[in-house]
Amino acid sequence: MVKLYLRRKLQSEKVIPTTATDNYNLVEALVSHMPDIDEKQLVLYAQMANLVNFILQQPDINIKEIAENFSKFACNAHTICDSELIPLGTGLYPVISIINHSCLPNSVLVFEGRLAVIRAVQHIPQGAEVLISYIDTTGSTMTRQKALKEQYLFTCACPRCIKLGQSDDIQESAVLEGYRCKDEGCNGFLLRSSDDKGFICQQCGRVRDKEEIRKIASEVKSMSEKALMSLSSGTVSMHQTIEKLQRKLCHPFSISLMQTREKVLKILMELQNWREALAYCKLTIPVYQRVYPGFHPLLGLQYYTCGKLEWFLGDTEDAIKSMTKAMDILRITHGTNTPFMRDLLMKLEEAHAEASHKLSCKDE
Repeated sequence: MVKLYLRRKLQSEKVIPTTATDNYNLVEALVSHMPDIDEKQLVLYAQMANLVNFILQQPDINIKEIAENFSKFACNAHTICDSELIPLGTGLYPVISIINHSCLPNSVLVFEGRLAVIRAVQHIPQGAEVLISYIDTTGSTMTRQKALKEQYLFTCACPRCIKLGQSDDIQESAVLEGYRCKDEGCNGFLLRSSDDKGFICQQCGRVRDKEEIRKIASEVKSMSEKALMSLSSGTVSMHQTIEKLQRKLCHPFSISLMQTREKVLKILMELQNWREALAYCKLTIPVYQRVYPGFHPLLGLQYYTCGKLEWFLGDTEDAIKSMTKAMDILRITHGTNTPFMRDLLMKLEEAHAEASHKLSCKDE
């Protein structure tokens, strides 16, 4: 906020230039949603506005306007990420904020340093609206709606969200956030029984007892709390135990199971346990394929992680397949002219050269 007001002052004094995409008028045009904010949050904004005023000591500053800008930040700022979507900080990009949200977006927002770039991930007909996603779209419709309402103060009416409560939406919610069938060989989804005593598999008809589910869920919660409090050295075994319990509890395409596997993957990579890390990475791929559209940066990056691990472990042919899949997606989402993409292309070319060398050595 301090940076914003210093920038406004320097631009008004002609010390630095204003441009079509960099001027305070764009910030003034943003929606603040002040009437929709609860009293506790308003008090917090007022306290922060007073602090900004104290730091700047500029007589022309309006504290009410600063508080309103904090509200604008909350629902318009973007998380700046590196090429691997690791968060680096927060930035306000008023022109990007004009772009509306959809849970079925036709474009993605990526960053090249501090530069925000919107890239189309499918053909957008002339006159059609460019849409990005403000949130991770992997959750059920109810989860997505809750996240959007809390953070951005609106109710989404995209093609996915208007299906709320319909049979397809109920099934998707049961798969992403529900329980698995009692029969481990069955991938059916479960719905609550009419007597509320259990959950019935919609594929094979088996019933899971409500108390059995409650017991495993309680174990998962308890172990998760312990893992949160534990030192990093012990967390890999704890998260593997959580993953084992979730396999008994959750549908194979469960988001929470996928997230636990991602945590285990990250810890194993930090411990340089590459073989086991690869095994967990491969477990996440089918879920990524289901929950993300074909050209999503996170799917491309997961293929890339898989490819790098395979290559490091000497599985060159598999590495080429994974990195080619990564390249096919990321050249759309990231372009082809960034250092990250040039590095991916170089790795892929090296892997091809290595495979050719191995083949020629075999022939000899």
